[in-house]
Amino acid sequence: MPAPNFASRINQALTQRRKQGLDRKIRPVIGGNQSELEWNGRRFFNFSSNDYLGLAHDAELLKAWQQGLSVYGSGSGASPLVTGFSHAHNNLESALCDWLGFERAILFNSGFSANQALLFSLLEKGDCLLQDKVNHASLIEAGMLSPATMRRFKHNDTAHLSSMLNAEHATLVVTEGVFSMDGDCAPLAELQNTCIDKAWLAVDDAHGIGVLGEEGRGSCDAAQMTPDILVVTFGKAFGLSGAAILCNQNTGDYLTQFARHHVYSTAMPPSQAYALTHAIEMIRTQNWRREKLNELSATYEELLVDLPQYRQTQTPIKPFVMGGSSCTVNAADYLRQQGLWLTAIRPPTVAKNSARLRVTLTANHNKKQVKTLAAGLRQAIERQED
Repeated sequence: MPAPNFASRINQALTQRRKQGLDRKIRPVIGGNQSELEWNGRRFFNFSSNDYLGLAHDAELLKAWQQGLSVYGSGSGASPLVTGFSHAHNNLESALCDWLGFERAILFNSGFSANQALLFSLLEKGDCLLQDKVNHASLIEAGMLSPATMRRFKHNDTAHLSSMLNAEHATLVVTEGVFSMDGDCAPLAELQNTCIDKAWLAVDDAHGIGVLGEEGRGSCDAAQMTPDILVVTFGKAFGLSGAAILCNQNTGDYLTQFARHHVYSTAMPPSQAYALTHAIEMIRTQNWRREKLNELSATYEELLVDLPQYRQTQTPIKPFVMGGSSCTVNAADYLRQQGLWLTAIRPPTVAKNSARLRVTLTANHNKKQVKTLAAGLRQAIERQED
C-alpha cells in the first residue's frame, strides 16, 4: 500500500473549500486593535475587534507593560514550575482571585490552551462531559479528544441538559458565559440550579469578563452565581493575551500537578503579567468604558432593529445574520469598499444557513462611526435585494 500523498490531500481540501465559498484569508493590517485600521493604504472603520473596552492601545496600559519590561525583562525564561513563575505572575493570580472571588488562579498562554488543559486533566474514562451545542471550538475539540464520554445539549436549554444528567457518573457541564458568534448569554443561574448535587459547572467567560457585571466581573457576577470553575481570557476586554482558570485551592493544586499545558509551556512573560494586573485595576475602576458600550449598543439597536438580519444582544457582539455564505461574503466585500471592516463568519464556524457579519462594538468607537456602519449595512441589504 503506497504512503499517503500529502500534497494531493492538501490540494483536494483547498479546492473543495474554495468551491464551497468557505476559503479563509489572512490580511496584514495596521491598527487591528483600534477603532480604525489600515489595509493596502486605505483606512477603515474597524468593527471586527474583540478589544471591547478599548484597552489594547490605551496609553496607560502601554506604560504599564513598558514598566514591566524595565523591571522583569522580556521573556519568562522557563515553564512555571522551573523558573518561569515570578512575583509578577503571583501578583496577577492574587489580583484575579481578589476580583473574582476564587481561591486559586492558574495562568495559561491562551484561552484555547486553558480550555484544553482543563478538560484533558480533569476528565477520566467513564466520566460524562455535557457541553452547550455551540461552545467554542477549543472546548468541543478538547471534549472529543478527552477520555470522557461527551454529549452536547441544545443551546441554552436547561431542560435538555437536565434530561442528560446522571448522578452515577462524575459529570462536568461546560458552557460559555457569552457566546462568541451570537453574543447571547447563557442562563447561568438556571444551569447552576440544574447541576446541584449532580455535576460540576465550568464557565468559559472569554467574552463576558470585563464587560458584564459589577466592576466588570463578567457573566457569572451578572447572573449572581459562582461556578465551580471559571475560565477567563485576556485577549478581549483586557486588551492583552493569555488566560486563567479560577477554582478552589485543591483544584488549583491539582491543575498545577496535571495540567500539561501549564506544566510544560514556557510561562507568559512577567512583563505581560505585570501589565495584566494593571489592566484588572483599569477594568474595575473605569466603569465609563462599559457605559460607553451600552450607549453605542442602544444607538446600533435604534438604527437597525427593524431589519430581519438584526439580532438583539446584551453584549458588544452584534451578529448580523445573512444566511447564505456567498451573500455574506459579498456584503462584507461591499462594506469594505465603503470603508467598513467586518468579518464574514461562515460554516463550519456557525451552523449551515446562518452565515453572518460579526459586528463588534468597542469603547473606542463613537456614535458617528456606528451610524456610518448602520447606513452601510442597510445599503448592503438593499443592494442584494435589487
